[in-house]
Amino acid sequence: MTRRWLVTGCSSGLGRAVVEAAARAGNLVVATARRPAVLEELAARFPDRVTTAALDVCDPAQCEAAVEHAVDCFGGVDVLVNNAGAGLFGAVEEVTDDELRAQLEILTVAPWRLARLVLPLMRAQGSGHIVNVSSLAGRTGFPGLSAYVAGKYALEGMSQVLAAEAAPFGIRVSAVEPGGFATRYGAALAEAVTRIPAYEGITRDMRSGLRDMEDNPALGRPEEFAALLLRLVAADSVPVRVPVGADAFAFLELVEEAARRELETARTLATDAPEPPETAAVTGLVR
Repeated sequence: MTRRWLVTGCSSGLGRAVVEAAARAGNLVVATARRPAVLEELAARFPDRVTTAALDVCDPAQCEAAVEHAVDCFGGVDVLVNNAGAGLFGAVEEVTDDELRAQLEILTVAPWRLARLVLPLMRAQGSGHIVNVSSLAGRTGFPGLSAYVAGKYALEGMSQVLAAEAAPFGIRVSAVEPGGFATRYGAALAEAVTRIPAYEGITRDMRSGLRDMEDNPALGRPEEFAALLLRLVAADSVPVRVPVGADAFAFLELVEEAARRELETARTLATDAPEPPETAAVTGLVR
């Protein structure tokens, strides 16, 4: 089945791999990047299937133009892949208000905006699939990635709500959660302007591991991520949150176990707490 895709953040890494895999499978794809010239090679290889558009996802006018381009070229959008993103490294105390807003704009506001733009098209046709590229950082906190984690948690919350709201219209929503993949994410990671030496020992190992992602042979390949995305879109039934990569499943099992232990600790605190004297007295009168 041929589907019409709109993919953000296609200049390299996961987004570029998704465009190539979708086009090779016979789909029609609008590939976007802030500098669409970097996509010319892809468009030349698939001249009848891939068209490009300039898209800074933080620019509302360019978002509208990209969706209009998809309608003009292919008649609509069947699959939106919100892949564009950027990371900021910094502890909570180090990240300024403006830095936090910038992270939330690209990680949460932009996907929300693009979903809002394609939803009328999908509702009218009675089908569609919105794929929000999240992260394991949307499930747990990583020291030093405070703003990034906040943005991905918000993206997952939006995805879960939208999945419930859009299902009656035949629209599916997925938040895909990649584990470690060899991309330029770590190399391109920005750092908070404010640096507090007290946090260096806490965040150093995380920063080092992220910087080396692109050349780490132990990490997954973007092509593997793209293949999973095609299976996801073609599947009859899918969960809202979809871990991607063997390491993602192993990691999330640990996260779930930690969450169960945390819940039991919280339950113990809730049930073992002695009643305040005033409350005990009132309760005695009622009984």
